[in-house]
Amino acid sequence: MLLAFSGITGVGKSYLSEELSKELNFKKVHTIRTRKMRPGEVNGKTGYFVTEEELEKLKKQNKIIYSFKVFGCTYAYLKEEILSNDNYVFEMHYTMINDWKVLTPNIKTIYILPTNINIAIDKLKTRNLSKENEEERIKELQEQYNNFINDENLQKSFDYVVYNNYDEYSRNKIINLVKSILK
Repeated sequence: MLLAFSGITGVGKSYLSEELSKELNFKKVHTIRTRKMRPGEVNGKTGYFVTEEELEKLKKQNKIIYSFKVFGCTYAYLKEEILSNDNYVFEMHYTMINDWKVLTPNIKTIYILPTNINIAIDKLKTRNLSKENEEERIKELQEQYNNFINDENLQKSFDYVVYNNYDEYSRNKIINLVKSILK
């Protein structure tokens, strides 16, 4: 199964992906990024960090199934992981939902909303971004949140919409939801 978490920055997508890996043996899709690594990120574990030229080479070798630009960088996914029969989880930008449903019709999607948007903003602020980049990301976070809350069709395009209260109860609820999807 291919499972995609979506939601605003700071909502817990990376944490929940890690929990699924530990508890349900999901493999994490290695997102390819052309941006610089942030403190604490590890090439090959957090994802693959490559140059635009290296990414172009992968595309020419027909190893990339999907790529897109956001925040001035390119992000991409390896065909062998996305089309695998193993259980994989990844983080999907919400604007890409229709593309992914065409690429992989059996994909399961979960949009995660924070019960308190200010917690997500506080989590974003711990990423050690430049002040300008942080302000841009907070603005994008608020716009995405408002877009999702006010667009019923967008909400319906996801298989599940769940809330994260940043606690053990929310974690368990999401893990149990994934267990039920697997059955």
